[in-house]
Amino acid sequence: MYYGRHFVTTEWGRRLPLHLTSIGYTDQSPIHREHGFQSFHWLHTVEGSGEFTVNGATVRLQPNQGIFVKPNVPHSYVPDPDVVWSTWFMTFDGALASPIAAAMDIPMMTPIGWDEDSPLAVVHDHYRERIGHSYDFAGISGSLEVYAFLSWLKQYGRSSGQPSLSKGHERLTPIYLLIEEQYGDPDLGLGRMADTLGVSPQYLNTLFRKSWGISPYQYLVQFRIQKSKELLIADRARTVKDIAASVGFQDDSHFVYTFHKLSGMTPVQFRMQYGE
Repeated sequence: MYYGRHFVTTEWGRRLPLHLTSIGYTDQSPIHREHGFQSFHWLHTVEGSGEFTVNGATVRLQPNQGIFVKPNVPHSYVPDPDVVWSTWFMTFDGALASPIAAAMDIPMMTPIGWDEDSPLAVVHDHYRERIGHSYDFAGISGSLEVYAFLSWLKQYGRSSGQPSLSKGHERLTPIYLLIEEQYGDPDLGLGRMADTLGVSPQYLNTLFRKSWGISPYQYLVQFRIQKSKELLIADRARTVKDIAASVGFQDDSHFVYTFHKLSGMTPVQFRMQYGE
């Protein structure tokens, strides 16, 4: 049922953006690390519960809850009394481990939870079926495994009572469909999008920024530009002015300006570079 693997670290492996150093599923015994762990360390509860202490704060990790600890940060953890605490862990380092974790904005040193039906709830089973040979996770293969796990954590994890990114996307589905169907309408704007979801424009802005880091109008503009790129390549005889109108721009000069701002080139330059 339980497993554990520690992977050989080569000089080439250390130069990878992410490098998997260990992974495992075990009955957890008490741990005290006065000087922390040498790499990024993830631990979560599969069954039972335990207390995790870091930065002077102690939290209880229940099933479907875990915690990320940065390298060399002192910490300790112990099972709750009279409880078998089953945990899953992953440790990793790499040349870009810190900036990648920061760019993905994954909370550190604070509990992260997820729903029972998310992939994170069965990640220990996922790896039990795949971990037969250590070399399967060496080098770039291990790097991809770390990135995949971080992506799951970003998508399905939640902290401080906030909904997960996947739940935020799910709630915004009516807006995505509206934009897909009506992006060519120049009158499509924040008001209609907010009415579609039954919320105020201000709250819709908040929801979008939590999920995408941009406003719904910025998302719409980027979607229109992406559609225009498809049309520029698919129909080379079609004029830029006609394409601008078909994706919702009333002014073709504004379309050219926006296209250049987002793409670093004009529509004509894009067509020449990526067309036939």
